[in-house]
Amino acid sequence: MTKTYAKTAEAVAQLSPEQYRVTQQNGTERPFLNEFHDFHGIGLYVDVVSGEPLFTSMDKFDSGCGWPSFARPLHEGNVVELSDHSHGMIRTEVRSAHGDSHLGHVFNDGPRALGGLRYCINSASLRFIPVERLAAEGYGEYERLFEASKEMK
Repeated sequence: MTKTYAKTAEAVAQLSPEQYRVTQQNGTERPFLNEFHDFHGIGLYVDVVSGEPLFTSMDKFDSGCGWPSFARPLHEGNVVELSDHSHGMIRTEVRSAHGDSHLGHVFNDGPRALGGLRYCINSASLRFIPVERLAAEGYGEYERLFEASKEMK
């Protein structure tokens, strides 16, 4: 059975004011003062609105920018890239495909060994699921990713 992910009024109503501002109003949280900037847990990052899987801890790296950075999305189909001309800049916005949440931006200054991209993502748009909770929260199919990388304890 395939799990479906979608934005619902109930999920949006449960967001904190900061989560709402970031995901629904295209906001940006403060650098270095966000939940996952200096976080080193092993597991899966999902859209705070829809629950769709977005990134893993295996692709997270410290870019020094003040926000969590990832080399690649877990599933390309769960991330949408759009041209963003706001704030006098030309950037590529990253949104979740099913939740339509603003996640952050992608830049081409990531580690070359990991593909050269840096997905600079707002912590407020993410919910972290530790590897030991994946099955209990309905993401058991992703446990194998962590076993293969020997990250699972």
